[in-house]
Amino acid sequence: MSYLAKSDPEIANIIEKERLRQTNGLELIASENLVSRAVLEAMGSIMTNKYAEGYPGKRYYGGCEFHDEAENLARDRLKKLFGAQHANVQAHSGTQANMAVYFAFMNLGDTLMSMKLTQGGHLSHGAPVSFTGKFYKIAQYGVDPKTEMLDYGVIAEMARREKPKMLVCGASAYPRTIDFRAFQEIADEVGAYCMADIAHIAGLCATGIHPNSVNVVNFTTTTTHKTLRGPRGGAIMCNSEYSPAIDKAIFPGMQGGPLMHTITAKAVCFEEALKPAFKEYNKQIVKNAKVLAETLMNNGLRLVSGGTDNHLMLLDFTAQEITGLEAETALCRAGITVNKNTIPNETKSPFVTSGLRVGTPAVTSRGMKEAEMRNIGNWIAKVVKDIHNEAKIKEVSQQVTAMSSKFPLYPEI
Repeated sequence: MSYLAKSDPEIANIIEKERLRQTNGLELIASENLVSRAVLEAMGSIMTNKYAEGYPGKRYYGGCEFHDEAENLARDRLKKLFGAQHANVQAHSGTQANMAVYFAFMNLGDTLMSMKLTQGGHLSHGAPVSFTGKFYKIAQYGVDPKTEMLDYGVIAEMARREKPKMLVCGASAYPRTIDFRAFQEIADEVGAYCMADIAHIAGLCATGIHPNSVNVVNFTTTTTHKTLRGPRGGAIMCNSEYSPAIDKAIFPGMQGGPLMHTITAKAVCFEEALKPAFKEYNKQIVKNAKVLAETLMNNGLRLVSGGTDNHLMLLDFTAQEITGLEAETALCRAGITVNKNTIPNETKSPFVTSGLRVGTPAVTSRGMKEAEMRNIGNWIAKVVKDIHNEAKIKEVSQQVTAMSSKFPLYPEI
């Protein structure tokens, strides 16, 4: 950062403050992770200087031969990682990847069937405030009121009734295993396409820790920055028969020049994910999540569905009579970064919520294991059970900093 410190010390100072925040605290937001130094170097490279509209071998600008090499590597590595026939790595985000699938295979006014935002879905799956809620007719399923898990029989009945053009599975706040094959069978029965959004669990899917949706459903979309531990961006995988429409939907359908520095960093991330150590890392994510969930429940806190199968868990504070916002704010003061989240049968607004989403990818990237998860679970419980006790919050903050200082910010690859 030596050049930045000279040219723009204000921004350099902000970046340093953020580095210290990440170093001294615990990042437990389920959708966040830490990238390697190699990914950071690729993101900050001179690959950002070049326009490369189009695709490898078919660019609309000259001088793209090395960008073709980088994008081809990214596509080939992603295909190898998931066993996909085709991959598009140009999407700037997971939402944009979803948008490309919708635009390629749906018409305005078609029915999109997906999981409710308040019960674990994502904005881009049909929320009224999203483009999906404005462009398509939305039908949404939730979780069973008692088990708080997906009921595939109920989902099938809804699909028969609603006759969707696209059935979406995958979630942003669902702590249990998703049966992608069951979703595709439902889609096949009613003549729909099926899209799996595996943004949160992509690393688990790639390593066989969670079932892989690729070659099971028609389309798989993902981000590259959650359990895949890469740069912020999106990607799409599908069978070759769908590739022309998917690629055309991204370019020229919705964007011009792709972010080649990000695509280059995606290639680095996918290569890291192909190494045996990455599977061990994702195994540890799940081990850590299970221990953290167990510790929270042992402290008398309620988890939606009673636990977790993946990298995240949802705390329900209804019994504590506090809001997710209050818990998030208190924990942030203690150096524990989490996010408020809606829970099934939510009664409060999305800006307040009754719940909290907690995930283990970032702390696992730092090398933390089961013993640290027990500490973290006990600290979370101590804070949320007495959120106005500033002395207790300060004590936890000091313990968080002391433990965090023992673990590097950058993943060991």
